[in-house]
Amino acid sequence: MKYLSTRRRHPLAGLLVVLLGLLAVGALYSALRPATAAADGAKTDEELVSAGRQLYVVSCSSCHGLNAEGIVTKRGSNYGPPLVGVGAAAVDFQVGTGRMPMEQSGTQAPSKEPVFNEEETRALAAYIASLGPGPAIPDEQSYNTAGATEEQIVRGGQLYLTNCSACHNYAASGGALRDGRYAPPLLDVESRYMYDAMLTGPQQMPVFSDEVLTPEDKLAIISYINVLKSQPAYGGSGLGSLGPTTEGLWGWLGGIGALVLAAVWIANNGARAGGQS
Repeated sequence: MKYLSTRRRHPLAGLLVVLLGLLAVGALYSALRPATAAADGAKTDEELVSAGRQLYVVSCSSCHGLNAEGIVTKRGSNYGPPLVGVGAAAVDFQVGTGRMPMEQSGTQAPSKEPVFNEEETRALAAYIASLGPGPAIPDEQSYNTAGATEEQIVRGGQLYLTNCSACHNYAASGGALRDGRYAPPLLDVESRYMYDAMLTGPQQMPVFSDEVLTPEDKLAIISYINVLKSQPAYGGSGLGSLGPTTEGLWGWLGGIGALVLAAVWIANNGARAGGQS
């Protein structure tokens, strides 16, 4: 006490007292404050990551490894690719569209009814995002096309024809690729998953980062595709909008088939007429 008493008039004594008081108040507040709930009942980031880890270990680790490091087969190929660094957007797309978990191994994972609900998908995405940096799930404003202008749609059509139509068809009806793969149709895909796909490049699709296609470009492309969904077939039946494939098939079955039937009918009627005479 004598030591402190002799130094109470030191120039720094007041500052030291203030700092000690702030530390004491802070410690007391941290100990006594009530626990805060996340907004709208949502889980905190730590809780999401923990829940996602549990879901991952049960449903995904058998293919992708216990720590998402991937599993390599004896032949050197990936049984399940590594997921570190793929980002939350990749999980949102693959799990949200039902492609993962796969029902059976194949050259490509088809879309199906999702196995996980929205909250479980967010938890899995949070866990994978915690393992390494990667594209985040886009917010709704990024892919909301409700206020798209005509200029935006026209520009989106130009970008789509330049970057997407070679695989997905000029009318977004999908198309066949090599080695049994295919580019899926886009007319039944939600805007959110189209944006996810451009960010992450699922399966054989290239990645269209923001340096390649800006967020405005992506929104314009999605706006154009959404217009295609409601566009009528002005020339009659679109036959799936698959171009020469369906048109040629219809030509052979319909056109040539009709000519063959007509020729058979004429031949039969001619033979009967000759027999009667």
